[in-house]
Amino acid sequence: MASSPFDRRAIPTGATIGVWHAEDGWPLRRFDWPATGPVRGSILFQGGRGDVVEKYLETLAHWHAQGWNISWFDWRGQSGSGRVNGAKSGHIEDFADYVADYRGFAREWQATTPGPHVVMGHSMGGHLVLRALVERAIRPDAAVLVAPMLGLRSPLGMASLGERFARLMGGLGDPARAAWKDNERPYTIESRQSLLTHDRERYQDELWWQKANPANVTGPPSWKWLIEAFRSTRELRDSPALANMDVPLLALVAEHDGLVDAKAGLATLARLPGARIVRFGPESAHEILREADAVRDRAIGEIDRFLEAQTPQR
Repeated sequence: MASSPFDRRAIPTGATIGVWHAEDGWPLRRFDWPATGPVRGSILFQGGRGDVVEKYLETLAHWHAQGWNISWFDWRGQSGSGRVNGAKSGHIEDFADYVADYRGFAREWQATTPGPHVVMGHSMGGHLVLRALVERAIRPDAAVLVAPMLGLRSPLGMASLGERFARLMGGLGDPARAAWKDNERPYTIESRQSLLTHDRERYQDELWWQKANPANVTGPPSWKWLIEAFRSTRELRDSPALANMDVPLLALVAEHDGLVDAKAGLATLARLPGARIVRFGPESAHEILREADAVRDRAIGEIDRFLEAQTPQR
């Protein structure tokens, strides 16, 4: 499963990029890659904050080759799905808006694609997938979370202090303004690449796509996004409904993640009955599926075994 000659800098033949309109008419950039030959099922993959599907083409190609239909959409207010209230930063008024979009898209996706249906989410996408599952906004056959954002790292240490600080700063001006300038994480000397992946070539792919499609580049989060992220992760972490979530679930966690709080994530995941949790050590940064081959291959192998066990072909 090592690096292949797959062209990570080209939209694959047969895939389409289009627009899906949410219930309120908001245009969301979507990606669809129908399977060729016998169909194994359908996967809906959701990226993290600021992600675009182009970053994950190589990984999605692995499942497409197995006969899976692949779908994706950019979250509202970021990447190719426009900006909320004209904000240049990655902004949202309420994470419930993300969940509402996801509910509507997933309902249509399940109605128009063959099963079994599998949902996957990375980082913020992982948080929103789990929240949608817990709130019963979606009902797939199985779910995979990759480095899910189930807790935020705060420069103040405790998440509660980080949330209070974000609310304070958000109240001092326009809450849609950027919370910081450049890096994925403020107040750190770590490079953006070191926070995301140890694989320099895969990191360079993202930079290439940013230059190719600058309109899809999302800036730092807004203060309001940060406030809502702290609130949504806290409320999900405290939700008694976690114990009733019965969709088969696999979670891949990078214990040395520099962007999300892996310890908080593991505590939340431990409350899910029957969830399988796979841990990665210092060999993996945040983007597990875009890591060096040894890490990425192990992660994909774990997902493949999970899919084989939980979603037998119909």
